[in-house]
Amino acid sequence: MEKLQTINLVSIMVRLVLALLCGGVLGLDREKNRRPAGLRTYTLVCVGAAMVMMTSQFVLEGKGTGDVFRMGAQVISGIGFLGAGTIIVTGHRQVRGLTTAAGLWVAACIGLAVGIGFYSGAIISTLVMLLVLTWFHYFEDKISHKSSSMNLFIELDSISALGGVLRVARENHVTISDVDISKGRNIDDSTVVMLTASFSGAQNRDGVLHLLGTAPGIRHIEEY
Repeated sequence: MEKLQTINLVSIMVRLVLALLCGGVLGLDREKNRRPAGLRTYTLVCVGAAMVMMTSQFVLEGKGTGDVFRMGAQVISGIGFLGAGTIIVTGHRQVRGLTTAAGLWVAACIGLAVGIGFYSGAIISTLVMLLVLTWFHYFEDKISHKSSSMNLFIELDSISALGGVLRVARENHVTISDVDISKGRNIDDSTVVMLTASFSGAQNRDGVLHLLGTAPGIRHIEEY
């Protein structure tokens, strides 16, 4: 193990292969879920970060001078530009890609750990990251379904149809708040409304969504 802590041919091969495996395992999960950054992206980020740390260690050991942390710090901050490219705002003004961006940042950190020879930390971090990506969404779903409020995206024929939505909500003891209205430029364009609907424990999310969907003038309604 002491030989693997210094820069030599064996340690370089071990670190690059380990970075390849760690990044590949995380990227494979993202690939299966059809995310913006998949197998190749995660692998390249992890291997690249490992290479940066190995280069820093090589300079320090070979020249006897230098800051081994400087290049790694640049990777941690610079990966934000790549992560920002995976974050998009859809037509419904939903923000997507945050998990992918965070995953890329963690993949870079794992690569840095591998590159400096912190093998145990890199392997454990990969396992924890894989657990978060594959299992935590089940807990998120359970938590969200127990919530007594929901955010809705509603497409209306016209702004006047919003009154019908509010009437149906009031009749069924649903409280409407945080209403955000976006009107199209042309007279025939639909009106888009984003709002929060709060309801009692006796009601359920699907039931509230169905009730509000019965209001006249609604083209489309969904939870976001």
